[in-house]
Amino acid sequence: MPSVVDSHHHFWDLSELDYPWMPPGDNVLRQNRLPSDLAPLLKEVGVEKTVIVQAHSSIEEARWLLRLAHENDFVAGVVAWVDLADPDVGNTLDQLQQDPYFKGVRHIWHDEPDDAWIMQRAIINGLKELAKRDIPFDLLPRPQHLPYIPRVLDAVPDLRTVVDHIAKPLIADRVFEPWLSDLKRVAEIPGVYCKISGMVTEADTDNWKPDDLTPYVENVVDMFGYQRLMFGSDWPVCTLAGSYKQVFHAASRALGKMSVADRSAVFGGNAERFYGL
Repeated sequence: MPSVVDSHHHFWDLSELDYPWMPPGDNVLRQNRLPSDLAPLLKEVGVEKTVIVQAHSSIEEARWLLRLAHENDFVAGVVAWVDLADPDVGNTLDQLQQDPYFKGVRHIWHDEPDDAWIMQRAIINGLKELAKRDIPFDLLPRPQHLPYIPRVLDAVPDLRTVVDHIAKPLIADRVFEPWLSDLKRVAEIPGVYCKISGMVTEADTDNWKPDDLTPYVENVVDMFGYQRLMFGSDWPVCTLAGSYKQVFHAASRALGKMSVADRSAVFGGNAERFYGL
């Protein structure tokens, strides 16, 4: 039986690095969030393994996260940042691949001023380097970025990818299009996975309820099937809208009735397989 896996969360230590994407001032995000904070929350809902995902565009963060993976039994892998545009990115990957906890790469695409950032020749070359090494790539799009994904995967057909946060549809506004049509085209590409994560912060953060997520998740299940979905908490970003426990149970409820095999795939087996945990 696969472990129960949270495929997507973050850690940060504000004395180590500055996170410019965080809202300014005193808020729930601007405080250190470390393994000792997460461990009891995992225990409460029965999550056994996790994947830490980058929140800072630096090799310094990548090394720090890998160190945390070695120090904490529940961490099964790290999705780190590398400079995909660097012609010597292969050297960086050589170093990271020496660490057994290095499992994938992500870039904060949705904060790039150019929506078409991913189509630059230098980035495509970096993605080709990932594909050559069979290193998965986490796509971080908003709905307007989705049309670029089929083009990227035409250019780099062997790249193993997962769409984070169901591509952040406008849940608070109950908007479906063009998110729905564009994500369907992405889901038609074999081998692309999707994370059931990051939804509560796209809903009305003060007044959301699990039923607000359900129509979006039902569509994602129809597109990808249970074998290409994985649960992620997006903790501690999710604390803007709810607790770890609330997010875990909301995802479970939105996914609806599943067979035991499908549930163990979405809540563990798929992440283990995709990242090679």
